[in-house]
Amino acid sequence: MRFARLIASAALSGAAVLATAAVPAQAAPQADRGPVQALCSTSSADFTVRNVSRPINHQLLTVTNTGSESCTLVKAPLLGFDNDTYVGAQAIEESAPQSVVTLAPGQSAYAGIRLSSADGSGENGRDVRTVHVFLDSGDGSEGGPDSIALPKGTWIDDSAAVTYWQSNASDALVW
Repeated sequence: MRFARLIASAALSGAAVLATAAVPAQAAPQADRGPVQALCSTSSADFTVRNVSRPINHQLLTVTNTGSESCTLVKAPLLGFDNDTYVGAQAIEESAPQSVVTLAPGQSAYAGIRLSSADGSGENGRDVRTVHVFLDSGDGSEGGPDSIALPKGTWIDDSAAVTYWQSNASDALVW
């Protein structure tokens, strides 16, 4: 008798599954994720670069949202030095934060720039005077570059790299 009940129960469960599969699926309601933040652009941002004492061969790039709305920074800044027509510093993938950085008006974010190899193994070293900063949209650059004068005596080589945007300066300088 117990076996018959198990068979009947299984048959009813199977019929319920088949009946559910025959009903057209309806889309689940979208969860409210809050307002979608616009990407930051160079036209509503102020950039500065300064030397740091540690780690050696590094500078700190700071961006401040000068717009009236919050905006989001994705990935790492795209940098070109002096007359470079290409990105002159590779992104340090290991520096990717847990989430994108969102800036309210007046807030800042940071990226560490490794200028050259600490052991001197980098090639094509040269003095540079200017860095051109593009903001990554996830599919390339967002807007035109912002050109910034670099501190006097800035030296780069082929090992130049930049971190992803970070919410605080100390995280940007770990890499």
